[in-house]
Amino acid sequence: MSLEERKAEVIEEFSMFDEWLDKYEYLIELGKNLEAFPEGKKTDDRLIKGCQSRVWLDCEKRGEELYFTADSDAIITKGIISLLISVYSGRTKKEIAGDDFGFIEKIGLRENLSPTRANGLVSMIDTIKRFASE
Repeated sequence: MSLEERKAEVIEEFSMFDEWLDKYEYLIELGKNLEAFPEGKKTDDRLIKGCQSRVWLDCEKRGEELYFTADSDAIITKGIISLLISVYSGRTKKEIAGDDFGFIEKIGLRENLSPTRANGLVSMIDTIKRFASE
């Protein structure tokens, strides 16, 4: 599935819910389904700066693609990073670097987060973009 198709799928998934409470519950479910993150990888160099809760993000390059794994100590934040991983893991640096992450606005995520969580979301996106630019 292409990046554009995956983003369209996420927008469609979120459009099924009328209330933001339901969307939060969906994010929590996404976080619960996140692949286990090894305790040994929960190191300061993998910690995303700018998040109120602790979020670890690891990136492995396989060929041209970047594969992300992550964890968080907060359930909503874990869902947010899980959502980002579901869209961007397995993509090339060029795909990620060239993307505007606009689907975040289309699902209304940023505007429905507290200011500190919205700042954390920006930090997560910036970290993913940084991996794509290395």
